[in-house]
Amino acid sequence: MEDAAFSAVLRSLLAAVEARPEDVALRVHTAKLLLDEGHPAAAIAHCSAVLERDAGNAEAVSVLSTATERLRDGASGAGSQDRPGFDWSAAEHEMSGIVQPAFVDAPAADTGVERPALTLADVGGLEEVKRRLELAFLLPMRNPEMRRLYGRSLPGGLLLYGPPGCGKTYLARAVAGELGAHFHAVSLADVLDMWTGASERNLHEMFEIARRNTPCVLFFDEIDALGQKRSHLRTSGGMRGVVNQLLTEMDSVQSDNDGVFVLGATNHPWDVDSALLRPGRFDRLLLVAPPDAPARAAILRHHLRDRPLEGIDLARLVERSDHFSGADLAHLCDTAAEQAMWDSTRTGKVRPIGMADFERAFEEIKPSIGPWLQDARNVVLFANAAGKFDDLLAYVKSRGMA
Repeated sequence: MEDAAFSAVLRSLLAAVEARPEDVALRVHTAKLLLDEGHPAAAIAHCSAVLERDAGNAEAVSVLSTATERLRDGASGAGSQDRPGFDWSAAEHEMSGIVQPAFVDAPAADTGVERPALTLADVGGLEEVKRRLELAFLLPMRNPEMRRLYGRSLPGGLLLYGPPGCGKTYLARAVAGELGAHFHAVSLADVLDMWTGASERNLHEMFEIARRNTPCVLFFDEIDALGQKRSHLRTSGGMRGVVNQLLTEMDSVQSDNDGVFVLGATNHPWDVDSALLRPGRFDRLLLVAPPDAPARAAILRHHLRDRPLEGIDLARLVERSDHFSGADLAHLCDTAAEQAMWDSTRTGKVRPIGMADFERAFEEIKPSIGPWLQDARNVVLFANAAGKFDDLLAYVKSRGMA
């Protein structure tokens, strides 16, 4: 589509996106305006670019869903390229240079499958989390004879939840390593597609890849975006179809899921469709809270191990960083290193990182989980009648918020 078809404001935004392609908020805003001005194909392209960087971006998912519906209304069915009133070449041109509108029968076979060397022994602290993982998930997997003796059914799926940056993906990889299994991580961008039925087919292929590589841990990050409540999707038939397909795959009605262990991770378990949380699906929820003291010590050691240090009091850093997420701790170490590097550059004399650098870093870096914790508090106090989030309630109480 020619630039003249865009408004002056939209042309300015597109120029800004070209200059700052990594600016997620700018891309989402541009996609919304493209959709409002009647360019759904271009809106889809920008949403796809956003989801490659931020798979859980709710605004991008919403715009993508609406744009897909609008484009599909004009181009669905066989022979749509010849349908009067739909300018196929213009739509392709809108998307060129951003993403290619490729449509294939299935994703490349078995891509993205790995075999992690990581195990739970490599996870510092979090002993209660590891104990519950062992009891609810790993023990039945390792001991089929004992499982049959006690009539213990195979687990359905396990949902790891908690604030962002606390190591849910790391734990999922460790579970795969503990089982000696393959690991296949699936993001929103791996599944969603603008074409009718393609998202459901992509999701089916993710399960097929796992079934071909058993034993395999199939890991869905940000499952609240892929399996969000269908009551929130009344105007988005495409996303409702994805949720229904996920339910079908986990039920294993038409395929054998033996040897496929499904793990999910989310920051917002209260936004996951309730049907996904029933027995046989994600029937076990495990809170991954901010790292405890031993875990914080292990994380700090990891991020400081290859840096020049002098006079570092690790116990003091662990004490000061209570309620920091793993991502916060990494940021803290980076900020302290920046302080020392700046001082070395300014004085022309290289010096190691010291406690004074961390003291200045603590003035800048605060725990990032505050907004999430406030949302969590509201859920556990007013929407936890079934007791599904009792672990979270206990954590909220430990913080003196209930």
